[in-house]
Amino acid sequence: MKKIEVVAAILQRDGAYFATQRGYGEFEGMWEFPGGKIEPDENPEDALKREIQEELGIDITIDKFLCTTEYDYPSFHLTMHCYLCGIETGEIELREHKSAQWLTEELLDSVEWLPADKEVSKILKYIINT
Repeated sequence: MKKIEVVAAILQRDGAYFATQRGYGEFEGMWEFPGGKIEPDENPEDALKREIQEELGIDITIDKFLCTTEYDYPSFHLTMHCYLCGIETGEIELREHKSAQWLTEELLDSVEWLPADKEVSKILKYIINT
């Protein structure tokens, strides 16, 4: 099975978390935390900063490692490293996604997450409540 390693930004602002809706591909319409693939010879933090700049046009701070989650999709195995982040500079511009929302803890279950991202939202809710 093909293996893909990615990073995801759990952007935080005023008690809410930024979710994006995919506008392309096999999982179009489903929701995810923004991020993308780690390039060869790239560390996860650099990959995350690059991907968020490419996708959203903002510079981020990486505040804390949250978790690594693994998920077997039908055609590949995903390893996703997730970081709690903040916006350092810039205004969010959706360059690849068709929609986005800031979700409070109560609204984290209101969107149809991709399976790996659903696991991350559960971890996030657990951490918020401990």
